[in-house]
Amino acid sequence: MKHIILMLFALFCMTTVNAQTLRGSNGLSVGKVESNGTVRGSNGLSIGKFESDGTVRGSNGLSIGKVERDGTVRGSNGLTIGKIERDGTVRGSNGLTIGKVENDGTVRGSNGLSIGKAEGVNKQQAAACFFFFFGNR
Repeated sequence: MKHIILMLFALFCMTTVNAQTLRGSNGLSVGKVESNGTVRGSNGLSIGKFESDGTVRGSNGLSIGKVERDGTVRGSNGLTIGKIERDGTVRGSNGLTIGKVENDGTVRGSNGLSIGKAEGVNKQQAAACFFFFFGNR
């Protein structure tokens, strides 16, 4: 479920021109988001794709959900599974905050501790990748 939300949100917020690296708290790469919407894991293999209409597809090409323009993330069944606010706050489907991406790209979990860094990556895009796509909730 969290992988779906992350992929969905990353599609919604795709604004970069070049691939942007996302790093875990240990400084190692956990993945990349390419300008064409492709999301790659740390091994370089495609794990999904974000389309311009908000649809998110898994590595098999099937739709796994959608990100609405207001940041609401929906699963393939249309149910809300989370939301990413414009300020970088990430909320689960219950409305509770599960993390935040700060202006400098630092990604924090619900406990306030750093779980990674996304320098040069749109805040919403980074939130989607860390909290939903790569599963660091």
